Amino acid sequence: MRVSQFFLSTLKEAPNEAELISHKLMLRAGLIKRLGSGLYTWMPLGLKVLRKVEAIVREEMNRSGAVELLMPAVVPAELWQETGRWDVFGPQMLKIRDRHERDFCFGPTHEEVITDVARREIKSYRQLPVNFYQIQTKFRDEIRPRFGVMRAREFVMKDAYSFHADHASLEQTYWQMHETYSRIFTRLGLKFRPVAADTGAIGGTGSHEFHVLADSGEDAIAFCTGSGFAANVELAEAVSPAPPRPAPAEEMKKIATPGKHSIEEVCEFLNVAADRTIKTLLLEGRDGGVVALLLRGDHQLNEVKAGKLIQLAQPPRFASDAQIRAAAGCNAGSVGPVGLKATIIADRAVAVMSDFVCGANDNGYHLTGVNFGRDLPDLKEVVDIRNVVEGDPSPDGKGTLELCRGIEVGHIFQLRTKYSAAMNATFLDEHGKEQVMEMGCYGIGVSRIVAAAIEQGHDEHGIIFPLAMAPFQLAMVPIGINRSALVKETVEKLYAELTAAGIEVLLDDRDERIGVMFADMELIGIPHRIVIGERGLKEGNIEYQGRRDGKASIIPLQNIVGHIKSAVCGN
Repeated sequence: MRVSQFFLSTLKEAPNEAELISHKLMLRAGLIKRLGSGLYTWMPLGLKVLRKVEAIVREEMNRSGAVELLMPAVVPAELWQETGRWDVFGPQMLKIRDRHERDFCFGPTHEEVITDVARREIKSYRQLPVNFYQIQTKFRDEIRPRFGVMRAREFVMKDAYSFHADHASLEQTYWQMHETYSRIFTRLGLKFRPVAADTGAIGGTGSHEFHVLADSGEDAIAFCTGSGFAANVELAEAVSPAPPRPAPAEEMKKIATPGKHSIEEVCEFLNVAADRTIKTLLLEGRDGGVVALLLRGDHQLNEVKAGKLIQLAQPPRFASDAQIRAAAGCNAGSVGPVGLKATIIADRAVAVMSDFVCGANDNGYHLTGVNFGRDLPDLKEVVDIRNVVEGDPSPDGKGTLELCRGIEVGHIFQLRTKYSAAMNATFLDEHGKEQVMEMGCYGIGVSRIVAAAIEQGHDEHGIIFPLAMAPFQLAMVPIGINRSALVKETVEKLYAELTAAGIEVLLDDRDERIGVMFADMELIGIPHRIVIGERGLKEGNIEYQGRRDGKASIIPLQNIVGHIKSAVCGN
């Protein structure tokens, strides 16, 4: 492809609204253009990248035995009402009405639609298992669209749904999809990690997320290098501390802590470490009362784990100021478990603490030397409600945990019968008995992968695409193509040879300064570049440089086609 016949639209600076490096570089490189909040046009260069991702996803899904279809993007409300999700999915769903005042939504996901297909088409166990997939545009009305296509309202997704006669069959396909996803992200040239995850709003009994590893990732991942354990921090279990609770060694004292409310302020004022303090979080209870969650001062509440406590109102929410004063007799910054009028649930790490510091339920005061069983009743409910931290024991008992950041680009679920039972998707088994189908669900954020790859691959000059995703494999930059017959003749011959050899070439035939051409080719992330100039040609040479190379190499002209073939095939 010649630049003169293509469309490049690069920028020297990113717009002010761009925050993440991928957002900045995608706008600067002209991969996308903003239309509105969370809405982007994929420009020709960006679309080439997107289509390459789609092609690899499609090839591997087909290889796995999945069957492609395409479902409507606009979905009747009745299907969502059957499963109860019309009212509970939330404001992320874009609801619309047609001219007859009938309710529809722009599909954020398609469990209901595919289940309707299955219940109409699948009648016998002989038709199972089957795995349908599509690559389609979705819409979710994000409250704060940001980071470009990383969290856009409209996005491209591959969603697959499998149907089975029993759970054993579902598990087989589930792990087949796990392997398929691993192949997809490996072929795309991404550093990734599959992790155990919470099923969230989709539901089901088990799930794994696939994360592209990047410091800018929104998700924290806990992993153990000694065993291969990996889980989203939302799900990673914080195991019970091994040492038993020490015996009390201090007397409880009430100490004035004027104006000290946070753990940091109290620790500095009392000169104690945060792991010797307890913070008491008051939340609304399911029965209308107040529930106190006790955490060690240096730990953070895991909201996903807390959301599974049956004692809490759903969704979990913190108690109001009035509820706090009624339960503790003070403001939030001085709340503690001693004498508290609330159900108390403690984290596992709290259960082994003694001689700790906590709020005194009196504004401006804290207690020191507090002990369970002496100064307040011993704990009745001890559960895992915190985020794991670096150095925690791995839940599999085979080492300690490390943390990294990741960008979720894929998620697989064992849905079981959540949707099939609600929508009466049944089949006749080998005995002629009606059974509910088991289901799996498997999603990949196709457009998000492009941004994630840029977060993982970039430098001060621009994007560094993996070869499999790059819009072109080779950039040809001629010097003075319109001023030198030798350069023009050589460039045209090389362009024809390389194109015939199956190399995707972008020939920069613009009448631009060499610095502008170099800057654009580096910005858009093409993995390989050759520079053809009259001086080099007279010496029989061409300059070659890989996008990650520190400096250029001089290659004899007669060897350049073979060199490029080797470089492209070897990446």
